[in-house]
Amino acid sequence: MENEKQLMRSVQLLRSFWNVQKNIMRFVQKTAAENGLTVPQYSILMTITLYKETSQKNVGEKTFLPKSTLSQAVDGLVRGGMLHREHVEGNRREIQLSITDKGKNLLKTIHFHEGSIHQVFQTAIEMLSEEQFEELLKTHLKITNILEAQATEQGECTK
Repeated sequence: MENEKQLMRSVQLLRSFWNVQKNIMRFVQKTAAENGLTVPQYSILMTITLYKETSQKNVGEKTFLPKSTLSQAVDGLVRGGMLHREHVEGNRREIQLSITDKGKNLLKTIHFHEGSIHQVFQTAIEMLSEEQFEELLKTHLKITNILEAQATEQGECTK
């Protein structure tokens, strides 16, 4: 009986995250399309903004995009003037990426655009008290740490 209850709780939690993720992707797709981007391009821009510059390999690891999709999306962003790409000195195989001012400005525009994923999340945040918000972040961090520890135990790279 106790095992069944635990299983139901894990299914409920997984279903909850699944529903949140499904809805996030709906708005990410809409936001990307409205701004002339593909979802991989939008994911790359969002990832690179966390760093001043980073390697294409690191972006691939963070976004889980296949190499061919990553290369194609980066090419489009470079052609569109959103990203700057250069080979690392002394290592012609490694590519360094940085976001351009045009890319930064696009992300700012997206952030404030009505109906964008950022605005939807802002609305969701406003429905939570400061305490609920902080507790949600702590809970997500706990779950993330557990999932990453499990992945590490199973020999997967999590960083």
